[in-house]
Formats: sequence, C-alpha cells, structure tokens
Amino acid sequence: MLLIISGHFVRHRGEKMRILVVEDEKKVASFIKKGLEEEYYAVDVAYDGETGLYMAEVNEYDLIVLDLMIPKIDGLEVLKRIRSKKNNVPILVLTAKDTVEDIVKGLDSGCDDYLTKPFIFMVFLARIRALLRREKIEKEPLLKIADLTLSPVTHKVARRGKEIELTSKEYALLEYFMRNPDKVLTRTMIAEHVWDYHFDSMTNVVDVYVNYLRRKIDKDFEPKLIHTLRGVGYILSADRQVMRRE
Repeated sequence: MLLIISGHFVRHRGEKMRILVVEDEKKVASFIKKGLEEEYYAVDVAYDGETGLYMAEVNEYDLIVLDLMIPKIDGLEVLKRIRSKKNNVPILVLTAKDTVEDIVKGLDSGCDDYLTKPFIFMVFLARIRALLRREKIEKEPLLKIADLTLSPVTHKVARRGKEIELTSKEYALLEYFMRNPDKVLTRTMIAEHVWDYHFDSMTNVVDVYVNYLRRKIDKDFEPKLIHTLRGVGYILSADRQVMRRE
C-alpha cells in the first residue's frame, strides 16, 4: 500500500495506485495532487496529521508522502504511529527540515525515503516510482484477459495485437478490472479505487466511463469482456456462463 502525507501514486491488488498526501500548505498539496493525477495515480490529501493518520488507518494506500511540519500531530509522530501498527506502506517524507540530524531521525523512525523542499518534481516522481517498484517486484509485468493486454509499466493497452488509446481515467478503470478478473465490482468499489477519496459515488460517472471503455475494447471485438450484472455492478470476464447472466 502507498501513502503520502504530502503527495501520492497506484496499487498492487487490482486497482489504480492510491497515494495519500499529508501536507498543510494547500498550494503545495494542490500542486502535488495535480502532478500525480497526471501520472495516473489516485490521490487523497490531508491537511493535518490527525486527519492524515485517520485516513491511513481506515483506507489502504500504496504510498504515503508525508510532510513533517504539520498541525495537530506532527509528521514524525504520524510516521511512528503508522509503523507501530505494523503497517509497512512505503512512506516518502517530503519536508523543509534538511539537517543531517532531521534526515537520520526520519529514516530511523521508519520512512523509506527522505526528500527536502524545495524539490524538483521529476525527482520526486522518480523517488515514488522507485518505492513502488519495490512493492511490485512480485507482480506480473503484463495483465492479460483473453486477447486483451495491459502493461502497468508502459500503460499500453492492446486487443488482438491492436493498440487501443485510452484516457487516464479509462486506463485506470480498465487496470482495476484487469486486476480483478471474474470478480463482481460494485459502482462504489469502482468509485473508491478509480476516483479519489472525496468522489461522489451517487453520480452516474462510473456507468458513463464503463460505456466509454466498452466502445474501445469490446465494440469491434469478440468475445465481449465487460458485462453488467443488473442492480449489482460490473464484471470483466471471458467466461461464457457470465455472459449468459447479463
């Protein structure tokens, strides 16, 4: 899981990588959130340590970006409490505290990497990718269902060898489906993992994006892979029995 107390990334259990950013400077948090979302990560933001700690306990994240100088509960204490719960989520400390003593204290308290402000965003992204790679070593490099393939590394999607262009949200939705083949996914589950923490699951945007995805991966191909289970949700499957249940 990945958590950012000052930034975020994508996850290894069949869904988009989800990052928690704990950062009290709203402009900085907004900048990080926007940049990470452009890189296909789902991002939640907390503006103080108390909220960040709560979110880290009730949600599963693939990475945490953590500022140390945050209100209510300071970042170092948040870090210690997360580790005390035997939570091994990768944590990247992102802070203005740049003395050798601060860096040593942060690493000794359980963070996986330490980056000081001001920072270069490309370096920040590289650090996140490196931390997430450690978590993904055991993963298959290519997801495959029937003749549909998706590469989590290159973000390339193809069916029957023909490359399919997807938007970032369509890609995130398909990756979630492909990491959960033959499993019924409710609209709420999809909303929580493809959109962010504050997503309004009462809207019909999930259905809209499923239809977008169907047009691209199913319209001109057989067998159809995305199926609707009325009143329940959706399922990605090449199983003929599932097709008959629609």
